[in-house]
Amino acid sequence: MVEYFIDLRQRFFASDIWWSFKSSPLVVIAAFITVIIIFSSVFASYVAPYNPFDLAQFDLMDALKPPAWMAEGTSKFLLGTDDQGRDVLSTILYGSRVSLLVGFLSVIFAMIIGIVVGLIAGYSGGWVDAVLMRIADVQLSFPAILIALLVDGIARGLLPKNSHDELAIYVLIVAIALSFWVQYARTVRSSTMVERTKEYVQAAQVIGLPKLLILFRHILPNVMGPVLVIATIQLALAVITEATLSFLGVGVPPTSPSLGTLIRVGNDYLFSGEWWITVFPGLALVILVLAVNILGDWLRDALNPKLR
Repeated sequence: MVEYFIDLRQRFFASDIWWSFKSSPLVVIAAFITVIIIFSSVFASYVAPYNPFDLAQFDLMDALKPPAWMAEGTSKFLLGTDDQGRDVLSTILYGSRVSLLVGFLSVIFAMIIGIVVGLIAGYSGGWVDAVLMRIADVQLSFPAILIALLVDGIARGLLPKNSHDELAIYVLIVAIALSFWVQYARTVRSSTMVERTKEYVQAAQVIGLPKLLILFRHILPNVMGPVLVIATIQLALAVITEATLSFLGVGVPPTSPSLGTLIRVGNDYLFSGEWWITVFPGLALVILVLAVNILGDWLRDALNPKLR
């Protein structure tokens, strides 16, 4: 087992993907920033100077303090405080955790839906393929944010009012996932239509393997390359969608603030001079999305055999 992992490690560092990664300083920087943000968010309880949800750790007398380098700032609060006296840096770290959680889970959910639909449509063909792809075409005619708003609104109308805040994150994940699954389905369908004509699939059919086994054991591993690229790019889109919905007030509740919620709250104080409450969360969102997009673009090129 140890020898297997050693061999796998040697093969990875000798691969074209690793060479492409280390030869691009911009991609290395983007990967470093992404890792730092994810690490800081996951371990925000240990990294953040304060816990913004602990009432004992903030005081209303510290409200609206500017960043430390300004005249009225203090070294206790590097990026200043918000209207409740919470440290802005700490709220960004905790808010990034919520945004990334929603982004990752919604991408995974959308990927599962899209892969299943794409495999069935591409392998079955005929009226099954036509029906599934027409549904996908109809959804593509609407913006993703509109689909997410529609799903979120329907869910809030069906669920009891006293459970809205408790289930808000789950509703948001489902809403974003249902607005993003089409890209996976269309990509997997196209790859499946190519793979199903190859000899290894025909051999599996001849020996009588079940269709589900052929789909998920033989075809699925060969269509995952483009799926991983889409997932990387859509992680950034999912984070932006979550921030947009939270900014509009239909996303994460104020009790579990995300970057979008922090930007919305800070927007109320932007024109009164307390710019740091909304600018720093917005800057964190821009840096995260830009770094993930750079990684997604690199991965798309690295996995494209025509560019090697």
